[in-house]
Amino acid sequence: MKFTKKFKIVSFLCLLSFIVAVGSIQYNHTRSIAVAKFYSFGSTGDTVRSIQDKLKRWGYYTGTVDGKYGYKTWEAVRHFQKSNNIKVDGIAGESTLRALGIFEKSKTASSAQRQNDVMTLAKIINGEGRGEPYLGQVAIGAVIMNRVRHASFPNSVAAVIYQPGAFDAVSDGQINLTPSDASIKAAQDALNGWDPVDGAIYYWNPKTATSKWILSIPIIKKIGNHVFGKK
Repeated sequence: MKFTKKFKIVSFLCLLSFIVAVGSIQYNHTRSIAVAKFYSFGSTGDTVRSIQDKLKRWGYYTGTVDGKYGYKTWEAVRHFQKSNNIKVDGIAGESTLRALGIFEKSKTASSAQRQNDVMTLAKIINGEGRGEPYLGQVAIGAVIMNRVRHASFPNSVAAVIYQPGAFDAVSDGQINLTPSDASIKAAQDALNGWDPVDGAIYYWNPKTATSKWILSIPIIKKIGNHVFGKK
């Protein structure tokens, strides 16, 4: 009887040790996968584009925001790392990404969110920019993306677009029209970082605008029927 009881206790402790060990291995394996994610020469994609965009807006990067990790991106990452007391190796790993404020989501969630952003952006471009040249449609999308990045506006595509009173196409319902193929492509280009209006966060038609406030905004670009500006 005593032997049976001891045997059960020993068996239980062995099983418990095994479970803890397996859990520890699984945890460490998962953690190592997360930590192992990094970006360097030859990397491409949306995260690289985000790295370039952040570095460019903060004055570290002078190249094109094209989602391709080349020498200029590597050099900018090193400059950023040196300025922020991060190991200087030109590799955008966990510490560098965290310092840049880039936190990756799962591919499935990220892909679904991007598709939502593309269609929402395409609808406002279509509603606000039908009849404008293609560059003018990209420019409208770029203004919205510039607002997303700007501290004075909401930090998501949908929140910027549906901010009360921000866009006539929302107020009059034109945002609900089916977006054209051109507006979808323009939305994709704007989301991918194409900014033909140099950071503008406002646009208006000078022939129809009546607000004295908007007319006081310095103009930096004119494309089609719209002018683009920022304070």
